[in-house]
Amino acid sequence: MTRSDIIARFLAKHGYGSAERQTLAADASFRRYLRITGGPLPAVLMDAPPGQEDARPFLRIRAHLAGLGLSVPEVLAADVEAGLVLLGDLGDALFPAVLTEENCFALYDAATDALAAMHAAPPPADLPPWDGSAMARAAEATFLDWWWPDCFGAPASKPVRQAFGDALAALLAPLAALRGFVHRDYFADNLFWLPDRPRLTQVGIIDFQDAAIGHPAYDLAALVQDARRDLPDGLAERQVGRYLTLRPELDEAAFRSAFAVAAAHRHLRVAALWLRLARRDGKPGYLRHGPRTWRLLERAVAHPAAAPLAAFLDRWVAPERRASPATRAA
Repeated sequence: MTRSDIIARFLAKHGYGSAERQTLAADASFRRYLRITGGPLPAVLMDAPPGQEDARPFLRIRAHLAGLGLSVPEVLAADVEAGLVLLGDLGDALFPAVLTEENCFALYDAATDALAAMHAAPPPADLPPWDGSAMARAAEATFLDWWWPDCFGAPASKPVRQAFGDALAALLAPLAALRGFVHRDYFADNLFWLPDRPRLTQVGIIDFQDAAIGHPAYDLAALVQDARRDLPDGLAERQVGRYLTLRPELDEAAFRSAFAVAAAHRHLRVAALWLRLARRDGKPGYLRHGPRTWRLLERAVAHPAAAPLAAFLDRWVAPERRASPATRAA
């Protein structure tokens, strides 16, 4: 039975047999989303092929976030074994579709408010760690395993790998001081603007299946230092200040240092991830974000808290090489 047949049978079972399907979105994983129209309710089908994706973390984290009163898609039907979840349709108002110069700060204020509420609550039990070891492995898997050979024409040597591991260990060590729920991909493309809802529910949240236990600064850095779009001057500082006001129990100086560390790590990993998506997954369009991501990385490593990573780059990667393939100097 083909994947299309499995989907058709699932939809028919739940009253959507004659509904129309339209590809809504795909992301950097193997998941895809289909808008389903003509059924009992407007819906979106999440197709998470077994063996490549697992629908269970999505369902678990969705239930947790819904329990906090945050806006997440309603589950209309699910077949975990088939990797199919039928969700309520949150509409078309993803942040990138509705952001303007006039409303940008208001939308990001609301996103920060929802994030602070998400982080302040006790997390579900047994989430995977997004700690220094996990973050280092993720960075190595893109920067050393994909970006480095493309840039230098040979695999990273043992001394490079040792130096990189030492730099990341030193860089990420401060993040162990504060642990809690992290979404891990909390940025505009995963947020909907729902202005007719009460304040804390005005931001619809998706793509939370990779949630883990880590430092909350990671999510805030992902939100306000977005590798996929330029954001207004002053927005990042406004949101950091807003977040700290909403969570007065946090040490401000320590959080700001952790924010710089999280940003440096994320930008390094994502700058190299664009290359892996192009080479391995046949998605070259992501390379267009490379120049912005490398600029963000350069700013991030200028912070004193990111000195270990800055020192590694200064020793091993000349400034003219710090780029994606299409823009790298010869």
